[in-house]
Amino acid sequence: MPCITGTKDPAAVAFDAIAAARARGGGIDTVLVDTAGRLHTEERLLEELKKVVRVAARQQPGAPHESFPGARRHGGTERGAPGRAFAAAVPLTGLIVTKLDGTAKGGSVVALERAVQVPIRFLGTGEGLGDLEVFAAERFARRLIGG
Repeated sequence: MPCITGTKDPAAVAFDAIAAARARGGGIDTVLVDTAGRLHTEERLLEELKKVVRVAARQQPGAPHESFPGARRHGGTERGAPGRAFAAAVPLTGLIVTKLDGTAKGGSVVALERAVQVPIRFLGTGEGLGDLEVFAAERFARRLIGG
């Protein structure tokens, strides 16, 4: 799988990635743009994220087709704040919830989904790619109650 990276403007990297996929012809139909480190408390980073979305939409009609914030499991009063901030900045189609390998495994997940009002699509229970799984509500509920 080709990888386009860069230390320049994240929107420019997204532009280059979409252009490269288009240049390679019909063999590539998916471009993943990972904007790691988009902290919901930093307006500058949210503005960069909005720019990535605008550039992708100009480069490919209908893009982005999917948009998932990668939210760490949060506790306390912060549960929905990151998701709400991302949802206000860009249209979301689902959530990826990570860091579910600790002792607090779930109440905040439900609160986050309710706060953002998009479905949880994937769960991360560890650090490796194999630790990312498609979210299944029934399986998740069984894990929570130990069944």
